[in-house]
Amino acid sequence: MKNVHIDYQGTAPDFERASEMAKDIASERDMQQPTIMSWHQHSNQHMSPYYDGANPDSWCEKYGEGNGGQLEVSVGDEYDFVMMDAQGYETLGEMPLRNLSDASGNPYLCLTPILGRQSKIPTPEACTYLDGWLADQL
Repeated sequence: MKNVHIDYQGTAPDFERASEMAKDIASERDMQQPTIMSWHQHSNQHMSPYYDGANPDSWCEKYGEGNGGQLEVSVGDEYDFVMMDAQGYETLGEMPLRNLSDASGNPYLCLTPILGRQSKIPTPEACTYLDGWLADQL
């Protein structure tokens, strides 16, 4: 996997700006449709995808490279992104599922065709409560 470092002067950029910088540099390196496979934010140890027990300092690279990542982009000392070129992959289109939470913060998986596109409140007819077991199955 190739590595690129973007020096960033001043205050570290927020995630949105840093990810755009990573995509821009990947485009400059001939990626037609740069896509973030994994990322790691050093200051708070946030990472995606998250894996309980994974070492944040190495998981991003291991996961990204193992799942098609071709370019690692570091933005300053704050972010690492593993990028791949998604050109040529089929797109999924619109998913008929949405994740919503009720007023108490309980998570639900909802069928959009039954719930409707505008509703943000889970209903028993359209939604399933995501308990620990169900969440692990999806």
